[in-house]
Amino acid sequence: MSASAVYVLDVKGKVMICRNYRGDIDMSVIDKFMPLVMEKEEEGNMTPIIQYGNTAFFYTKYNNLYLVATSKKNANVALVFSFLHKLVQIFMEYFKELEEESIRDNFVLIYELLDEVMDFGFPQTTDSKILQEYITVDGHKLEIAPRPPMAVTNAVSWRSEGIKYRKNEVFLDVVESVNLLVSANSNVLRSEIVGCIKMRVYLSGMPELRLGLNDKVLFESTGRGKSKSVELEDVKFHQCVRLPRFENDRTISFVPPDGEFELMSYRLTTHVKPLIWVESVIERHAHSRVEYMIKAKSQFKRRSTANNVEIVIPVPTDADSPKFKTTFGSCKYVPESNAVIWTIKSFPGGKEYLMRAHFSLPSVEAEDVDGKPPIEVKFEIPYFTVSGIQVRYLKIIEKSGYQALPLVRYITQNGDYQLRTN
Repeated sequence: MSASAVYVLDVKGKVMICRNYRGDIDMSVIDKFMPLVMEKEEEGNMTPIIQYGNTAFFYTKYNNLYLVATSKKNANVALVFSFLHKLVQIFMEYFKELEEESIRDNFVLIYELLDEVMDFGFPQTTDSKILQEYITVDGHKLEIAPRPPMAVTNAVSWRSEGIKYRKNEVFLDVVESVNLLVSANSNVLRSEIVGCIKMRVYLSGMPELRLGLNDKVLFESTGRGKSKSVELEDVKFHQCVRLPRFENDRTISFVPPDGEFELMSYRLTTHVKPLIWVESVIERHAHSRVEYMIKAKSQFKRRSTANNVEIVIPVPTDADSPKFKTTFGSCKYVPESNAVIWTIKSFPGGKEYLMRAHFSLPSVEAEDVDGKPPIEVKFEIPYFTVSGIQVRYLKIIEKSGYQALPLVRYITQNGDYQLRTN
């Protein structure tokens, strides 16, 4: 069960626009909303859901507007909030800015949108690409084409019929971010891989795509347990993926949206060998100067190369007169960040580079701040994944039988990648 009514209020709580979907609620109950919000603010007890008698207010604030849904039933809270945030997204895609003025300028259009996105309190078509096919900014297209597109009445609500491309192409990017925290005594405290598969699809018609990965569960169920495979955790799919099919035989089968989208995301909590290892020796000389010796080592295979590597080394707030010496790359002092950034444009696997930095310090010692900031590393390694995930195949099935060659890229980059120093 979802919302009975939806309102858009200004910052003072005045109703700008509203839509009653179920007719089971007194619409004037919204007058109680703003006093309740102010009361909660005064108590310091703000919550996104406020109960008044047998009515629940679910709300989100955007700029100077409140978007409020009301319900008397036992509503699906996650669904209601997902709908309100989707509504903000739709309005933004239509009006570019969402504020009082854009609501006042687009009353007719907003009512048309509210009629389409929800029916009797249940969310319907919320894909702005599909909505824009038959609800245009001038709002007149409905008179010319009263029949909604197939996507609205079809099970495939994220793709329109009749898409045509002269050249059919699919681009697939496997992007993995490495989160790593290393203690000052070189122990890995936390390591995790967060991955996603992004797609750009330029295909004609209504194609069915099937993606095969070296998924451990699939390999074990088909007697290939000893082959190199990956155990994916916390997998989340785009709505186009047929979940029953995946749960049944681990096949990722889908009719893709047109253009760019994220097909899936996953996580692996696993011991990751640090791809770029950084060691630091920091020497303070009688409060007058400080010296840094930093060693960076790439611990991945020689055939791979990390691009645009940045090693961010924190320095004292009162440091000045920097001098640098490096075996490779370039250094710059960034006083506003109290850091030295050592940049290495291209860092091949199995290499080791050194950097020395020397700073003067004022004669009066600055107070030590609690806990030293860690060294941070930024990088991007193309044609490489830490998890070992592989796209085994991407089959494209379309009734016209055209051929399209998928292009697959792998990229590993830093996530929250930190090494603590002594």
